Amino acid sequence: MFTAAAESFLKQAREIQEEELRRFASRVAAVLQGPELGPEAADCLQRLHLTVAATKYPRKLDGKFVELLQTVLCSSKSPEQIQVLCAAILREMSPCNDLILSCDEIQDTKLLSLVSSVLLAQGNKKAEVSAVGQRIVKVLERRLPERQGARHLLPVLSNVISLSPESLTEDQTNVVSKKMADWLRYASIQQGAAQPSGGFFSNPRTRQPGPVTEVDGAIATDFFTALSVGQYYTEDQWLNVQAFSMLRNWLLCYGAKGLKTPNSDDKSGTDRSVMSVVSTTSTSSRLLPPKDRLREKAFEYCQRLIEQSNRRPLKKDDADLQKACLIEAVTIMDIICKQDSSYVYRAVSFLKILHGRISGDVTYARALLPIAQFFLNHSKMAAVDSDAIYKHLFTDIPAQLFHNPSLAFEFVQFCKDNTQLFTETSSIFRQSFPNLFKFLAWNSPPLISEFVDLLPLLLDAGTAIEIFHLLLDLPCLTAALDIQLRSTALPTSEKAACDPAVKPATCLEAFRHPLYKSMFQYLLRTKSAPEDAPERLIPLRQLLGSLASNPRVVQCAETVPVLLELFFRVVAEFADGPLINQLVVLLLQRSDQLYEIPAFKDDVYRVLSSQLVVLCKLRPALVVELSTEILEFSGTVSNIQNKEAIFTHMVWAIGEYMSVSYDKRCTVEQINRFFETLEAMLFEITQLRPLASTPSYAPRAISVLMATLTKLAARSQDLIPRVSMFLSKMRTFVQSPAVTSVYCEEDLDEILIRATELMNLLKMPSVAQFVFTPPVDVAGTRFQREVNDSLPFALRIVTRLLEPAPGFMPG
Repeated sequence: MFTAAAESFLKQAREIQEEELRRFASRVAAVLQGPELGPEAADCLQRLHLTVAATKYPRKLDGKFVELLQTVLCSSKSPEQIQVLCAAILREMSPCNDLILSCDEIQDTKLLSLVSSVLLAQGNKKAEVSAVGQRIVKVLERRLPERQGARHLLPVLSNVISLSPESLTEDQTNVVSKKMADWLRYASIQQGAAQPSGGFFSNPRTRQPGPVTEVDGAIATDFFTALSVGQYYTEDQWLNVQAFSMLRNWLLCYGAKGLKTPNSDDKSGTDRSVMSVVSTTSTSSRLLPPKDRLREKAFEYCQRLIEQSNRRPLKKDDADLQKACLIEAVTIMDIICKQDSSYVYRAVSFLKILHGRISGDVTYARALLPIAQFFLNHSKMAAVDSDAIYKHLFTDIPAQLFHNPSLAFEFVQFCKDNTQLFTETSSIFRQSFPNLFKFLAWNSPPLISEFVDLLPLLLDAGTAIEIFHLLLDLPCLTAALDIQLRSTALPTSEKAACDPAVKPATCLEAFRHPLYKSMFQYLLRTKSAPEDAPERLIPLRQLLGSLASNPRVVQCAETVPVLLELFFRVVAEFADGPLINQLVVLLLQRSDQLYEIPAFKDDVYRVLSSQLVVLCKLRPALVVELSTEILEFSGTVSNIQNKEAIFTHMVWAIGEYMSVSYDKRCTVEQINRFFETLEAMLFEITQLRPLASTPSYAPRAISVLMATLTKLAARSQDLIPRVSMFLSKMRTFVQSPAVTSVYCEEDLDEILIRATELMNLLKMPSVAQFVFTPPVDVAGTRFQREVNDSLPFALRIVTRLLEPAPGFMPG
């Protein structure tokens, strides 16, 4: 957040028009061409930088002014502050067609750093990245003058390898690798001297500096690292820290080249690793190739950092730095072991000990991810059992730290980066997926895209049902996690055991109450429990209703429809008949068991209704196989009002698939049972009542019920008179004052038109039978699909044939 003054400055800078900017640039040019570049010049350049940087769109400056900025930047007479500001403005103007800068002849390392930053900002239009990389390495190759430091160049070199790793040749990377090894291992262990003026390291030391210390205040007895502490630092100590900061990227870009030895092809993997260990320990590191030597020094450096992370820091900032360095060190060790397997055996025991030391400290939770990654990559080769590491990571960490947003993102990203975890048969990963949903429940908006990628990895025939319940209960899980956090924060005095005989008054009390304790434990479980019945959560959903308006719960609820649609899309790819049947039954059951957020329920009903159609199309026989469950659902009047979308699609599926064309087990008796149930439903919602008590039902539901009854009658023609009589009464229904008071005129017209069309079609039973009940060899053909798609049009044609309009003469 900016201060009010900063906001005011930014607003003014954004509102400056082009003409005003041109006049201000002219004033700045006059100041820069003056005899002395002092505070006024610095102030003008700061204002100009704010102006060009404050807007999203690029500002335009005169070509001569841009040339002047470059001249001032490269002038040896310009103060350092002025040079820095000129470079910053030129970077903001990039890409710039008026640029004439070149780094080829620059000797001063500070100026080379500034000019290079401007060139790298140009987007490599003229091979600037390669030119900068070549010049930086050339300067690093030679011995620098006493007042020149290489530490200004390493950030630029880091940018070069990030933008274009191929810019450096093999010989150049060897030069840098050799220097990095020395910077990492041989930095001074004496503190730098204080520099009262003239910048760092420019004045002779006035007194002998003391040794650097560890984070706990002890005098350092081993080599310098990023965790060594001093009041002032020497040039080589700065290079040490910078080399470590770019080490990971450097190894990834250049460390894997040239690993094979002349005799590597006639040794097995294990023999080669053993031979490498002997070679590495018996040969002077100075004789190793530059990249091998860098790996060795980097590995030693990482070991030293991990040892230093065990010290108790005197300052909180040092504690944070310890954790950051520990994560980086383990990650680099993993990279080194990938590039040279001889280090695996040295690293495994070291990291096992580290895991045992930090696994009980939640503040080190983020460091457990790279440790787990290391063992995933190397445990097979090292022949070590690392299940305990994975089990702790997937069981304890999500349950305890689901509310840590950065850890949540890194954890889910770790899962995405290791998809083999969920495709292999390891029970630890397969059983821990309920824990992962805690991250999503608490951090829904930022993690939704990550879970869109992760969810397909979690789904198979064994997990689909449980994940379906998890998705529907996700807002409920968010509410339970909120209560868990608040309960943990309560003072010990308020955590006394509850009286089982007294009903809890609040959610917090219920969290510890024996009546609800097992329900909370099931919802907050850390492992898969497919055998447990989710129906046990019904009382808990009602209890947690008081948190339905909680912003975090509402946000979570908004993500569920997206994931539900993805769920069904993925399941449709592998689901067999029994699984589809089970999902349909659960879909109908769970429509009554949702968390009480009206918008959430509407969205879920919308998704479930559309997916019900998909499941029925995948397995039409389910209408016969699940006839008991479907009849129970479609025979409940309240479902029309409360779950109209699901009810309507279920009734459509009955009319579409209750046919011998789709299942030879379909009998006349079954058709009659469905007919009688739906006929009673249509009668219930269309019977005339006193004006004050006439309920309003969705016109779509009435139309679908009429169509389904007509389809069933076409397949059991003894039912045709009953349907025809019912349809003929629809005119009386739509014209009743009690009905016209609750339905709009357009809806009533559509109901009457559909009733008339269906009644006319039943006047031609053979046509109706072919349209609604095609032979088995026609049911799946393109012709019949086209008939079904154009059914409303066909109904209108039949109506015109039977009831020609005035003046209509058949040709």
